[in-house]
Amino acid sequence: MAAVVREHAGAEAVTPSSRRPTGVFRRRKRFQNRRSGSRRNRALFLLMLPGLGYFLLFHYGALAGNVIAFKDYVPFDGIWGSPWVGLGNFQRMFQDAEFWDAVLNTLWIAVLQIVFYFPVPLALALLLHTLTWTTVRRFVQSVAYLPHFISWVIVVALFQQVLGDTGLVNGYLGDAGLSTVDIIGNPDAFRPLTVAQVIWKDAGWGTIIFLAALSQVDEQQYEAAAIDGAGPWRRFWHVTLPAIRPVIVLLLIMRLGDILSVGFEQMLLQRDAVGPEAAEIIDTFVYYQGMVGGDYGFAAAAGLFKGVIGALLVYAANKVAHRLGEQGVYK
Repeated sequence: MAAVVREHAGAEAVTPSSRRPTGVFRRRKRFQNRRSGSRRNRALFLLMLPGLGYFLLFHYGALAGNVIAFKDYVPFDGIWGSPWVGLGNFQRMFQDAEFWDAVLNTLWIAVLQIVFYFPVPLALALLLHTLTWTTVRRFVQSVAYLPHFISWVIVVALFQQVLGDTGLVNGYLGDAGLSTVDIIGNPDAFRPLTVAQVIWKDAGWGTIIFLAALSQVDEQQYEAAAIDGAGPWRRFWHVTLPAIRPVIVLLLIMRLGDILSVGFEQMLLQRDAVGPEAAEIIDTFVYYQGMVGGDYGFAAAAGLFKGVIGALLVYAANKVAHRLGEQGVYK
């Protein structure tokens, strides 16, 4: 008995000292694994460098140029040689009626796009998700994705050829002896037209994320709901929607942050057809004030105002998402 007690005591005495080399060995092993992983992924890191350099140079580095919003910037004098005006450009901007017209147009178009465009990719993804014939689903996906890769120049030209004054629709109306309608050149129809263009061009592309989220929904939940007597609508409301709700909230927050950017190229190409009263947005206002008019400080102030408002909207929407129990963009 005494021998067993001595043997047990010796084991207890040895155990703490025997754990130290094991911990050191594990830390050394983890360090070696990290080094081997970094060597193994060195090619991926090198491939990432051009994209990282692009964002650092043209996105984060360019933020330093916002200082011209507080100066009467003259290109020949440079940023540091141009006189400092403080908040003078912002005072001019807030007193400019054309600027507020551009803001109002931007908000109108943005709200219409959120209300009418945002649900379309979700509805299209739900329809594609219900298709059981793989060949048909892939064909529909490919056809729906294709317009995203067409430039806005071609998209606007296509709509002009179909809905313009001498377009295809008016050609048929004229042949039938009916009065023609110039939808492209009508300022009152411009906002719904821009929403229709965005839906046609980007709805298919927007379904990618929703389809990925729908693929993660457990099929057993649908089966259990069907056994309990739930119909298609109740399965969507109690199974599908809760599963993809975090993705919907995330995309909505990102859309709100980009609410003041409603398509510079799209609006610029159609601005002359309907006039600046209908098609002037903040981005085109900045372009014409800065690049065309040469008032760079005033244009930079408008662009900085847009960026600050977008950042505040993202922050507020993210806070609301957290209050509702969603993850949001960041914690």
